[in-house]
Amino acid sequence: MKIRLLASAALLCGALPAIAHEGDGGSVTYASDHAPIGVMADHRHKKGEWMTSYRYMHMDMSGNRDGDDSLSPEDIVTTVTNPFANPPMMPPTLRVVPTDMPMQMHMVGGMYGLTDRFTLMAMGMYVSKEMDHITFQGPMGTTRLGEFTTETAGIGDTTIGAIIGLDDGSYEHRQINLGLALSLPTGSIEETDQILTPMGTTPNPRLPYPMQLGSGSFDFKPSLTARSRTGDWSYGAQASAIIPLDENDEGYTLGDVAEATAWLAYEPRPWVSFSGRLKARSVGQIDGDDPLIRAPVQTADPANHGGETVEALLGINLAGQTGWQKGHRIAAELGLPVMRDLNGPQMETDLTFTLGWQKAF
Repeated sequence: MKIRLLASAALLCGALPAIAHEGDGGSVTYASDHAPIGVMADHRHKKGEWMTSYRYMHMDMSGNRDGDDSLSPEDIVTTVTNPFANPPMMPPTLRVVPTDMPMQMHMVGGMYGLTDRFTLMAMGMYVSKEMDHITFQGPMGTTRLGEFTTETAGIGDTTIGAIIGLDDGSYEHRQINLGLALSLPTGSIEETDQILTPMGTTPNPRLPYPMQLGSGSFDFKPSLTARSRTGDWSYGAQASAIIPLDENDEGYTLGDVAEATAWLAYEPRPWVSFSGRLKARSVGQIDGDDPLIRAPVQTADPANHGGETVEALLGINLAGQTGWQKGHRIAAELGLPVMRDLNGPQMETDLTFTLGWQKAF
């Protein structure tokens, strides 16, 4: 279905020749005037211009890793100590191992050009997550007791902020933008679901941190983006961060995030561009812990979160040129891991896919 959607969009955008925007001096709408769809807060708008957007993102995590070494479920339950082993009935080693985790995000955003150099923005999201697990029997050994899946879904955190132009605006296809945003804790951090314990019971405890829907804290999200074009080529780079400003109500903060990305795009026609991008990301461990998250599973340990990753991404960006197509953009981007050095044991990301639509008016 996604392939058919992109193919249809390509036919619609390319069916007619490019024409000039009304009132903008005869300029053409270029597909590469926006960054790849996976880059947020990359551009600003002219005074009085609006843009609405929708992004669908799928992330697939499968298998486990400690540092850059892969681990089997049996490796984990025989070698990794349970940090919660002191209370009665808690086994000395981990006994529950996550194996797969698909996650989907639906992101709806809006932008408004307050001036030519100051754009307001807001984005909300709906998140759904699943995590498959294997439970091993008793306090030790490698006998598998069974499998179970936990699920959560709901509103995630909401972002509001502004994009401030640092260039003088003299070149239409070049921008240097400072992003200043705040993430609001609208996502739940009290999600529960039924699990299978090593003793064969099936309680409904609070789920570990990766299955929660938000951070629970106010987070500062700065970014700095520079992008330009030369002939049929466009390029850009962005540095960004996520910095929790306070401890959440459950007694912890997610780790700081630092990210750098750079891209290069080729535009054979104004209505289509193909991009390649590299993204490096560093995520810190969780600081503090939720006293209701206590289980012999790696995801319950605040130390088993974060790490360093590098991802390579390929994308396509389509821009409508004439008639009802004008102002519409459809874009997609597929990402695969290049390097993963994780604060493990934890699950590793194997694939990301983003499909988006944008409409300026």
